Amino acid sequence: MEHESFKDFEVAKLMNDSFINIKVDREEMPEIDHLYMTVCQAMTGRGGWPLTILMTPKMDPFFAGTYFPRDSSNGMPGLIQLIPSLVNAWSTRKVEINKTIDSIYKYLIETNTSIQGDEWDETVIHDSYDRYKIIFDSDFGGFGDSPKFPSPHNLIFLMRYSHLYGKMYALKMVEKTLKQIRLGGIFDHIGFGFHRYSTDKKWFLPHFEKMLYDQAMLSIAFLEAYQITRKKTYAKTAKKIFDYVLRDMTDENGGFFTAEDADSDGEEGAFYLWRMDEITNLLGKKNGNIFASVYGLTNDGNFKDEATGMKTGKNILYINSNRKKVAKKFGIRLSFLDKVIKDSSKILFNERKRRNHPLKDDKILTDWNGLMIAALSIGGSILNDKAYTNAAKKGADFVHQNLQTSSGKLKKTYRNGLSGLDGCIDDYSFMIWGLLNLYENSFDVKYLERAIVLMSIMRKDFIDESGGFFISSREQNNLIIRSKSSYDGAIPSGNSVAIMNLYRLGRITGNRKWSNIATKSLK
Repeated sequence: MEHESFKDFEVAKLMNDSFINIKVDREEMPEIDHLYMTVCQAMTGRGGWPLTILMTPKMDPFFAGTYFPRDSSNGMPGLIQLIPSLVNAWSTRKVEINKTIDSIYKYLIETNTSIQGDEWDETVIHDSYDRYKIIFDSDFGGFGDSPKFPSPHNLIFLMRYSHLYGKMYALKMVEKTLKQIRLGGIFDHIGFGFHRYSTDKKWFLPHFEKMLYDQAMLSIAFLEAYQITRKKTYAKTAKKIFDYVLRDMTDENGGFFTAEDADSDGEEGAFYLWRMDEITNLLGKKNGNIFASVYGLTNDGNFKDEATGMKTGKNILYINSNRKKVAKKFGIRLSFLDKVIKDSSKILFNERKRRNHPLKDDKILTDWNGLMIAALSIGGSILNDKAYTNAAKKGADFVHQNLQTSSGKLKKTYRNGLSGLDGCIDDYSFMIWGLLNLYENSFDVKYLERAIVLMSIMRKDFIDESGGFFISSREQNNLIIRSKSSYDGAIPSGNSVAIMNLYRLGRITGNRKWSNIATKSLK
C-alpha cells in the first residue's frame, strides 16, 4: 500500500481531501493495534496487516479492512473507487454509521469484560497437546499448512509437556520441527539468525524479514531442546542465533534493535540470494560444486519469480543433502567437507557484506529487549558462556538507564538518544521475565529488586480486579475502551508471561501475594 497507493499522487490527493490520515507503528502502539484489529475481525470476519480503519473524530470506528489496492480488481475494491463512496456514506448515511458504531462498542465491552471462572482444569493442557498432534506436519515439522511460522512458544510448551507427563511424541514433534527449520531456507546459513516465516510448508522459501523476537524465542526453544536431549546441534544453533544478534542487532551501549527488512535494492530477498556463477567464481569450481550440493544450488536457480512462477537463476541456501552423501559423491573425507563448508561460508559472508544491506529498524523496544535478555540469560547458564550473560546484563542496564523513569515506570521505545511512549503490559511482562532469568543466572540481587519494582507497578497500574492485566496502564485512558488480551500470537501474550512471572516471584520471594494474583488471572 505504501508503494502503490500512499505514494501515488491521485490516491494521496483523495486521501488528503477526505480524511485526516494517521499511520501507526503497531510495534510502538500495541493497544491501538489490538483494539482496532478486534474491530476489523468483528466487522469483516477476518484480520491481518496492513490494517485499515476509518473512524470518527471521537475515534469511533465504522469501517474496517486490511489491504486495499489502488484500483479495484478481482472483486477487491480499490482506494480510487472506495474513497468517494466512503465520503458519500459519511454525508448521507449517518444513521447507519451510528448504528454500526453502537454495535461495535457493545462488542468491545463484551470481549474485554472478564468473569471469574472455576478453578483451572488440567484437561486444558491435555486438550492443547491433542490439538497439536492433530495439526502436526509429520513430513516437514511445524503445525498446519503454509504459511508456516516457527511459533517457538508452542514448541516450549510441548517440551515441558513431554517432560512433565512422559509423552515422548510431544518431544518428537519439537525435534522434527527444530531440525526442519534449521535445514530450511528460513534459516540464514551464511549470516545466521532466522527469517520471520516460511511461505511454504517445507520451510524453504521465507519472508526474508528478521525480527528480534524470533531470535529470542527460537534461541530459548533450541536451548531447552539441548537441555533435554543433550544434542549438540541444538546448542550450536542457539549460539549461531546469538552470534547474529550480537553482531548485527546490538547497539554499542547494549540495547537490541528491532528488525531487518526483507528488501534491498527494491527486491525481496536480494541480499540473501546467489547465482551459481557467483558461487563458482568466489569459491572455485570444485569447492563451489561441493558447496552447491550441500545447499541445493542449481544453475537455473531454485528461487522463482512470484508473479510468473519462472526460475530466476538465483538460489536460496538450504541444506539439501546430508554430509555423508555429499562426501561420498565427491570422494572426500567428512573432515575435508566440513572445512570446505566453513571456509566457503566465510568467503560468501565477506562478499555479502559488500551488497546493499536490508534496512535495519534500529529503534529499541523495551518488550523485545526483555525477551532477548531472557534468552541470553538462559544461554549464559546452559552453555556456561559469560559472554551471553554479560550481553544480557548490558541490555538490562541499558533499559534501566534509558527506558525507565525515576519513578520506575517503563517507556516503550528508544532511538537516537530519545525515549518515548508509555510502556504497555508486554514491556513490563517481558522485561520482568528477562530480569528474573538474569537473577537466576547471576544471583545479583539488583535484578530481582528491579523485577519486583516493575511487578509492583504492573499490579497497581495494569491489573483488572476481575483477573488479568489490561494492555495499557490506567493512566492511558485515551482510547474508546481499555483492552485486554491473553492470546499468544507470534510471541506469548503479556498476560501469559505475567502469570509465569508471578508464580516465579511467589516462589523466589516466599510472598504468596504474587502467586495469588497469578491464580486469579488464570481463573
